[in-house]
Amino acid sequence: MSIFTGSAVALITPFHNGAIDYKALGTIIELQIAAGSDAIVALGTTAEASTLSNEEREELTRFIVERVSNRIPVIVGTGGNNTEEVIERSRFAEAVGADGLLIVTPYYNKTTQDGLVAHYCAIAEQVRSPILVYNVPSRTGLNILPETMKKLMDNCDNIVGIKEASGNIEQIVKLAALCPNCDLYSGNDDHVVPILSIGGKGVISTVANIIPEVMHLMCKAFFDGDVAEARRLQLALLPLQQAAFCEVNPIPIKTMMGLLKLCDPEVRLPLVKPSLEHYAYMEEVLRDAEML
Repeated sequence: MSIFTGSAVALITPFHNGAIDYKALGTIIELQIAAGSDAIVALGTTAEASTLSNEEREELTRFIVERVSNRIPVIVGTGGNNTEEVIERSRFAEAVGADGLLIVTPYYNKTTQDGLVAHYCAIAEQVRSPILVYNVPSRTGLNILPETMKKLMDNCDNIVGIKEASGNIEQIVKLAALCPNCDLYSGNDDHVVPILSIGGKGVISTVANIIPEVMHLMCKAFFDGDVAEARRLQLALLPLQQAAFCEVNPIPIKTMMGLLKLCDPEVRLPLVKPSLEHYAYMEEVLRDAEML
């Protein structure tokens, strides 16, 4: 039930005057597909999903699935901290044609490791779609342990992989050892090649919003056996990757997309515009990369 191999973009949600800008979104999707992105991940952290109403979530999901039209896989973020609500969102995404689901660990109320098993298994029982667990403890305050992921893989046939954004390489290596059949994706743009080297299948990337072709080629080079080229690209991208996280994601990536005229840089509260210092820094990095 693997969903994709390579680079998936963690797609932004463009806004204009407070509303979703579907014209810009359609253009961005076409650019992503033309540039070789291997999949699209919608309604994740970078999409500001937590600020979207249920109606917006459903409308956005339907639009993206229809616009992509089976050209590449579409994975929809349906996670939350209310299990029944996550099940409803997941059923909807599946019904309108999503190829997979990305489900973040519960935040705020959190749970125990046993609670994580119960949460994910309850969801997996209610859908047929392949599920990627999303581990990002810096945002959720909850870390899914490798042993817990093994229990999920052993007990739920449609839990197929994980987006690992813990930044804990020791933990990720242990996960790869315990769960050899787990589709492992880097959730951090600066850890792609290290994670590919231990059997990872790719990345779900924020910076791919502005350099989709390069992220695709980095993964392709590694899988084609050209590790030196993959390493070169990983290191060469460091300035852009650092700029993309100089403030809370997705403030910087949207700012850079605004500078590149891909969409308005608008974010929703509680997110705000970047500082003038960071704005100038991002502009300089784009100029140095010859993108402006």
